[in-house]
Amino acid sequence: MTLHNVAIFAKMHDPRCQVVANELVSWLEERGCAPLVDEHLARHISNQKGIPQEEIRDQAELVVVLGGDGTLISVARLFSGRDVPILGVNLGSLGFLTEITLEELYPRLERCLEGNPRVSERMMLEVTLHREGKAIEKCHVLNDVVINKGALARIVDLETRVNRHFLTTYKGDGLIISTPTGSTGYSMAAGGPIIQPLMSCIVITPICPHTLTNRPIVITDDSIVSVTVTSSFDENVYLTLDGQVGFELKEGDSVEIRRALKTTALVMSRSKDYFEILRTKLKWGER
Repeated sequence: MTLHNVAIFAKMHDPRCQVVANELVSWLEERGCAPLVDEHLARHISNQKGIPQEEIRDQAELVVVLGGDGTLISVARLFSGRDVPILGVNLGSLGFLTEITLEELYPRLERCLEGNPRVSERMMLEVTLHREGKAIEKCHVLNDVVINKGALARIVDLETRVNRHFLTTYKGDGLIISTPTGSTGYSMAAGGPIIQPLMSCIVITPICPHTLTNRPIVITDDSIVSVTVTSSFDENVYLTLDGQVGFELKEGDSVEIRRALKTTALVMSRSKDYFEILRTKLKWGER
């Protein structure tokens, strides 16, 4: 199978991404492919008509993301529910997700267009916000779900259940529920474990818990986590998805997190393995 419709997304304010996107459009057109360029990116590419993201989502057979991990995460949410491989190209420092270098871009893209991409299937989480017994928001995340207090708020109380069994009421600055992919993000910074990304599990990590014996916990991927805001507070508490989408929470709101039915397929580098990326990003072995 030969792929034809290739979506292109880029970190908008990085001039390098604009240059590479221009070159990529020409390269694809020379090979008879149809570049699907996001409306915002199209403003920076000569003679290229932009396409609404909803149309790109429906038509794309392959996605190329130029930028960093944050750009890729936002694109992964857009394509949640569709089995479309995503090729993340990092034009700066090596990313945990955007592991393809610019030098690898076109050789990897050639293989992808032939219909033979080497991908890593990453689990996602489905997040539902309940208020007064009704589901008012539903989203998918690749990295993590964060519930935390505002900058000046007092300690927040978060009653947490796993498969309806009471786990504990976390008292502290907040709580992170992450995928294995997201374990190297905010969860790791808060003291959570590093999880190999192809494992099937969910990580619950408290943020600055008032009780020092509250430690991160890893649970099975078929678990359903429910977190309810139970404290009375004067300041704001927020639900943040992948560090990019946020909702203000009220006392009594409940957030339900479970494994999503669909995964995100990331095109893998042939020159690096996961442990090499870990060593490089975290500077292990350096003095």
